[in-house]
Amino acid sequence: MISSEAPLRYLVIGAGQRGVSYARPLMHSKIAQLYAVAEPVNFRRKNFGERYIWGRGNAPGQGQEFSSWTEWLTWEIERRARAKNSEDVPPGVDGVFVCTLDDTHVEIMTAIAPLKLHVLCEKPLATSLEDCLKIYKSFQTQQDEKIFSVGHVLRYSPHNLLLRKLLLEDKVIGDILSIEHTEPVGWWHFAHSYVRGNWRRETKKGDGSLLTKSSHDVDFLLWLLSQSTSTDSQNKPYQPPHLITSVGSRNQFNKSRKPAAAGSATNCLSCPSERSCQYSAVQIYDDNRLEVGYTHWLNHVVHDIEDVLTTSGKAAARKKLHSALAEDYDPRTNTDEEIKSRPWYGRCVWESDNTVCDDQLVTITFPPVQNASTQQPGKTAVLHMIANTEKECERRGIVYGAKGELSYGGEAIRYFDFNTRESTVVDAPEQPADEKSIKSHGGGDGGLANAFVTAVYAVEREGCDVRSAQQKFVGCTLDDAIRGHALVFAAEEARREEKVVKWSTWWNNALGQ
Repeated sequence: MISSEAPLRYLVIGAGQRGVSYARPLMHSKIAQLYAVAEPVNFRRKNFGERYIWGRGNAPGQGQEFSSWTEWLTWEIERRARAKNSEDVPPGVDGVFVCTLDDTHVEIMTAIAPLKLHVLCEKPLATSLEDCLKIYKSFQTQQDEKIFSVGHVLRYSPHNLLLRKLLLEDKVIGDILSIEHTEPVGWWHFAHSYVRGNWRRETKKGDGSLLTKSSHDVDFLLWLLSQSTSTDSQNKPYQPPHLITSVGSRNQFNKSRKPAAAGSATNCLSCPSERSCQYSAVQIYDDNRLEVGYTHWLNHVVHDIEDVLTTSGKAAARKKLHSALAEDYDPRTNTDEEIKSRPWYGRCVWESDNTVCDDQLVTITFPPVQNASTQQPGKTAVLHMIANTEKECERRGIVYGAKGELSYGGEAIRYFDFNTRESTVVDAPEQPADEKSIKSHGGGDGGLANAFVTAVYAVEREGCDVRSAQQKFVGCTLDDAIRGHALVFAAEEARREEKVVKWSTWWNNALGQ
């Protein structure tokens, strides 16, 4: 039963797309209150605060608005010191959503760890194995004190929760033997984020789009094949992978594929073949978005596009958009640091500085497990991340079982029984109404946010111990999150070095054991 006590308070660090994705489903929560925001972009911060925290026409209270996470951290440390001296201070927060760019996570997470707050960090946790392990060590001692969650949203969509129940609890196709899982990124989406945008370059060690785009697909496969459900955790312990392989390449987005008609153009606004190009920035951002009033993604190009559109109209917004798209660089005069430090949304996709794979396969094998209480067959998982697809991030797959076959994706799940030779189609539950109008990973964003705050509430208001709440509501431990990320780095090492990685040896070496 939900207590009548006041809802718990949360800070959102980063008021961009991911911050909004977690804020929206909590707008009407009775157990969680978005209380403060830390965001450097003035329009984003003000708009987020008015929409989700202090309301339109109201001013933020003390301790509710910060221009950076470091400003909040300084304020919070001082607030605690004043409270310790029995001074009258504003309330602090119970938990934090970290929704900033990937390469900032390690600094933020290690800095706030000593505060011992409940934390949900957007995926990936960090852009290197070393930084993931730094976060791991910073939070490892708090596993009995505070809830920890990561943005692996695929675990929490109504579709995937039903899928897991059918496979692992109802066992509609018997023991799982193999899974083929596809992440269809979408032809324009990949161009936006991984050719022109913030995630177009590999890290120093060569890790790329598998980490930033599909780390939660790897987690999804481990969730189905490696981790037990709450109903079978006693009889089916964690089953570690055995071997990992990967191959991948940059097939589509390279200069050798540039159409001859584009000539020497490096920017869509000056390209003679812009009207006939499927990757035209003018068509993607203006014709198909601004012109029809669809501003989602446009704020990546122009931070305050919604504000300009509202206050000055479409013509002013278009002028600002085209000005941003016209920005370009020349490797002969711009340094590499200058080039990689910014997204270039009007840049020709054939002339970009992207280095990440646009087509990648990962295989994960699991050995048979047999002991006194259980017998599990060996299993194989194949993940295919592919850029050029009609569907945008609408995952699909086939699961092969000992007693049947199951396919998933879209609105329904279908399975075939080998014994009865009958097919059954199960419609997936609808995602919440307030998330249908946005890309919310099939309701996974709201599912994750609600699971996190429910776990925190169970600990802080209902006396539940942390590990029980972590297992029951979040369904993923800190160890699970770190292993899932680590497997991505192992797969990338396998790809770069063209080798097979033996997980147990690789993981022990990573931990220094």
